Amino acid sequence: MFGMASVLITGTSVGIGMETALELARGGHRVYATMRSPERSPELGAIVAAEGLPVTIHVLDVDSDASVAEAIGGIYASGGEIDVLVNNAGVERMGTVEEAPLDHFRLCMETNYFGAIRCIQAVLPKMRERGSGVIVNVTSVAGRIASGSMTPYVASKFAFEALSECLAQEVKAMGIRVAIVEPGIIDTRMAQNVTKVDVESKYPQGRRMSALFVEALKMGNGPSIIAKKVREVIENEDWTLRHPTGPDAAPFLGWRAGMTDEAWVNYGAQSDEEWLEQVGRDFGMTPKLL
Repeated sequence: MFGMASVLITGTSVGIGMETALELARGGHRVYATMRSPERSPELGAIVAAEGLPVTIHVLDVDSDASVAEAIGGIYASGGEIDVLVNNAGVERMGTVEEAPLDHFRLCMETNYFGAIRCIQAVLPKMRERGSGVIVNVTSVAGRIASGSMTPYVASKFAFEALSECLAQEVKAMGIRVAIVEPGIIDTRMAQNVTKVDVESKYPQGRRMSALFVEALKMGNGPSIIAKKVREVIENEDWTLRHPTGPDAAPFLGWRAGMTDEAWVNYGAQSDEEWLEQVGRDFGMTPKLL
């Protein structure tokens, strides 16, 4: 079992990041909870103060080289250690290849991909020198299932998955463990945003994805599911790379793996009527398209 650790988590203002900070702190770990604007997100601080948890909140914008260097450098300069890095910060932007602005692709890549790289590069030298450490990358089943209309987000998560595989190979011999936690559809602000339909789109896939998320979110799978998995991954010295998490994560991945690439393209390209019939057949869902 992994002992009590000092853990830096990105994106802790809401959702999975906040729940992970609380889960780990309540389990006795020392948590550096980071977020872009703590003054705009007081909830975590209030809970930490009320419960007396071992959490300090730090300003860290993963989009900024300077912010990452200042935050992580400041922790080291004060005598702190970072045994575990949890790359959780993320943004979502929906849209098709034709319709999504390039800025949406850049935003997702900057936060979801380059932001993680900034943090990894900041902590790796000391982990390497010490010969130990854990890096947990929170990706998504969308990093392995390319769904039309989620293109900017999906592309960034596919890239993050590939980065994680490369990193795991590079650092294992140094005693550094890399794990990928892949949430399914979890009730977060990000997932709620997916339910908002772009009525101006010329493509049907966005309406379908929104309807699917509406149905899936009725199951009430909250971010604490992911927080518990992150804690389990950290505490159990298990070198398993991928951890699909949430009731629908493994089924979604198995469903996609059961199709050829051509069958997957046909699934996304079919008519609304055919899509509704297949979703009902495969998942027992009856989403309502707008």
